Amino acid sequence: MGKGRLEAFSDGVIAIIITIMVLEMKVPHGTDLAALQLAYPVFLSYILSFVYTGIYWNNHHHMLHAVQKINGPVLWANLHLLFWLSLIPFATGWMGENHFAELPTALYGVVLLMTGIAYYILSRSLIRMHGDNSQLAQAIGNDVKGKLSVAAYALAIPLSFANRWLALGMYVLVAIMWLIPDRRIEKVIHN
Repeated sequence: MGKGRLEAFSDGVIAIIITIMVLEMKVPHGTDLAALQLAYPVFLSYILSFVYTGIYWNNHHHMLHAVQKINGPVLWANLHLLFWLSLIPFATGWMGENHFAELPTALYGVVLLMTGIAYYILSRSLIRMHGDNSQLAQAIGNDVKGKLSVAAYALAIPLSFANRWLALGMYVLVAIMWLIPDRRIEKVIHN
């Protein structure tokens, strides 16, 4: 089957996720900087989650660009990814509202971990369908960045209870790692 509906549905869900996150940010009561300063944890968690959502949207787009068709297992793997992405607004809000407390920061890591695993499952489902010699398989290769990301999330979750700022720093570092352009798929497709 064609991939158009899956792409359109995924784009719509991701747009709603971003909309929910921004609507969760409450306008400060007051007109001075002190009122604005109270909102900084919510705003910082929103920025981090917006970046993560953008990273997944971008990579999802590139990955689907490298394939010609999808099947039932791919549809379910994609829904699995969207499920975990849809929990980002909740985890973001809880973490920001509670000023990066230990448990909300750990839960944020759980959501990132499960989203990373779901993305891996989706990529493997697509590779299984298109074959180990497909453009996508060649582009993804060993997926070192993906594996490092999942490992970092898994490490940051328990670290949240020892030092939440180090855990949060790990989430930021993984996001920065993905912001550095990853041209694997573009190189394979345009060659």
